[in-house]
Amino acid sequence: MTVSELQRERLAYKRSRSRRSTVVALLSTTVFAVVGYFTVTRSPGWPRVRDSFFDPAVAWRSLPAVLEGLWLNLRVLLVCGTLILVLALAVAAVRTLRGPVWFPLRLLATAYVDLFRGLPLIILLYLVGFGLPALRLAGVPNDYVVLGGAALVLAYTAYVAEVFRAGIESVHPSQVAAARSLGLNPQKTMRLVVLPQAVRRVLPALLNDFVALQKDCGLISVLGAVDAVRAAQIEQARSYNFTPYVVAGLLFVLLAVPSARFADAVSRRAERRQGGR
Repeated sequence: MTVSELQRERLAYKRSRSRRSTVVALLSTTVFAVVGYFTVTRSPGWPRVRDSFFDPAVAWRSLPAVLEGLWLNLRVLLVCGTLILVLALAVAAVRTLRGPVWFPLRLLATAYVDLFRGLPLIILLYLVGFGLPALRLAGVPNDYVVLGGAALVLAYTAYVAEVFRAGIESVHPSQVAAARSLGLNPQKTMRLVVLPQAVRRVLPALLNDFVALQKDCGLISVLGAVDAVRAAQIEQARSYNFTPYVVAGLLFVLLAVPSARFADAVSRRAERRQGGR
């Protein structure tokens, strides 16, 4: 395939603009980093902050305990994430039911979403973690990890259910009508036609909620579960130094960054796909 002279000039111009943008971005980033470094390190309180929050010896000593606690956060994340997807899809499906006979179920689903979306997560953790065991009901667990995970599931199911519902309602009614005209019953229409399109459209939003769940898994520490945050608190009490909190924070950031970048990539791909239509 031969390329015209005009096309070669355009490609060369685009490459030069791209190189120029890269150089400018690197220079500006370097300038901001240098200015920020000298602003922080030349401040009067920097020596005290450095010793209290960035002590390498304390960081290395607390790392094993914080990593062990992070492993608990990861297990909670995987279990809660799976339960949230299943329950949120069920709640969203109930909210999209049509007909007066389903009104009580729609009302219950709507009340559930409104309640747990409006209730602050920290309060919900206290209510579930300390309120349920106080009832002394048979079968109610006393494990704070389980209770904290239940609170996370209750809260995030409400958020994710709304994401699923938005995706389901974004599918054009003609898609449903076409599926019904082919002989598919309502259940098969939802499973084979509506849900695949809905999930594809809301996948970026689902991934963003997953990133938020990664961070909020650290809140189970308020109930006494020895996760990464609680382990950092224990190490801080032993050393009288806040460096373990910085270690825990960095580990959560390292956990969230790949998920966030993957969510951004999925969002860009979805935008390109919609733009190509």
